Amino acid sequence: MIIVFTGNGKGKTTAALGQMVRVLGRGKKALMIQFIKGPWKSGEDEFNEKFQIPNDKFQIRKMGKGFVGILGDKLPREEHEQAAYDALINFKDEYKKGKWDLIILDEVNVAVSLGLLKVGDVLETIKDFPEDKFLIMTGRNAPAELIHVAHLVTEMREIKHPFNDGKMGQIAVEF
Repeated sequence: MIIVFTGNGKGKTTAALGQMVRVLGRGKKALMIQFIKGPWKSGEDEFNEKFQIPNDKFQIRKMGKGFVGILGDKLPREEHEQAAYDALINFKDEYKKGKWDLIILDEVNVAVSLGLLKVGDVLETIKDFPEDKFLIMTGRNAPAELIHVAHLVTEMREIKHPFNDGKMGQIAVEF
């Protein structure tokens, strides 16, 4: 099953992590590949360290170089593009092994919308994804082509957010 979590509201990665917990609870294996998020620690990283789920059952791979063009990003665009491409290749290598029951491509939609990846390359990469496994693609601005091939699509819609009142992201809720 291919699942897309998109929209401008909070909760896309959080929903994917919830699915990951459900899969792990059923004794299956889950991998998250992060396309944008950089080297800083998030709650999910700390979860992994504290609960020490074996690496062969659960992994989060931060393959992005951070938020592109904002928050003090000084990296050349080519580095972001290469990181996104490397993450896509890593995904293909991993799903071909058949080891993971769930693979999450966190912020892949953003990588496409920023032009770091071509939607055609993502479509080509996922076309042979096994039908007995789960794939979740997260991020704002999911392209119509990815929505079309997905079996389940959920759009998170922002109604109200503290950021709009000048409040910064809250640890443990937003990262």
